[in-house]
Amino acid sequence: NYPKHAKEQNYVSTKEPVIFIKPRTTLCGTGSDIRCPNFVKQLDYEIELAVIIGKTCKNVDETSAKHCIFGYMIFNDVSARDIQMHDKQFTRGKSFDTFAPCGPWITSADEIDIENLQLTTRINGEIRQNSYTKNMFIKIPSIVSKLSKVMTLEKGDIIATGTPEGVALNNPDIPFL
Repeated sequence: NYPKHAKEQNYVSTKEPVIFIKPRTTLCGTGSDIRCPNFVKQLDYEIELAVIIGKTCKNVDETSAKHCIFGYMIFNDVSARDIQMHDKQFTRGKSFDTFAPCGPWITSADEIDIENLQLTTRINGEIRQNSYTKNMFIKIPSIVSKLSKVMTLEKGDIIATGTPEGVALNNPDIPFL
């Protein structure tokens, strides 16, 4: 959902979101250990702004979508890149238990302007990702609207909105975790 990340990954930018589902067993709190299976050789991070749905919605337009959002939090879409690239799709490589640290806080939708939030990932003090939500090419109301046309979104559902540039995959200067 960020043009520079799409470019670094050789993805074609699109007006449609890439959709995959992470099971609830991936969720863990900030500061929790990420349990990486010993056969995973390329563990990667992806900072994302997460949307928390506040009420059930189906087939909503972008204006109505804004009223379905409870709030926002930080989300790390941990990815086993070697598994992901082998499978040629995202689900297994992003679905290991503990592969979705998030929080520790949820900020309610009425407390925040999401148009220009800074997202930064630091690994051992080194900045790896640093961008702003204004750089998203599919904005949050559009994401919620488009997803609601595919599936019913329920209260408590979490939508990760995409990551900016700076992940390790396809970046020889950035080591995997």
